[in-house]
Amino acid sequence: MSTLTIVLSVVYVILALILITAVMLQEGKSAGLGTLSGSNSDTFWGKNKTYSLEGQLEKFTKILAVLFIVLAVVLVVLIK
Repeated sequence: MSTLTIVLSVVYVILALILITAVMLQEGKSAGLGTLSGSNSDTFWGKNKTYSLEGQLEKFTKILAVLFIVLAVVLVVLIK
């Protein structure tokens, strides 16, 4: 294994741990279903979810997932 492959493998493991943590920090999709309307899109938080901490965490998780997949493909190409 080359040095580049070892370094990318270490980064891959660290990225995996961060991705696991980000997913575990998110609240479940069933939260808030106790309302009568069943939807919170009419509320202030429903309209401005992207600006909340939950929205930021969701965007961060998507970016981490894309990086994780790209790095996995790069590692497969380098190892072959």
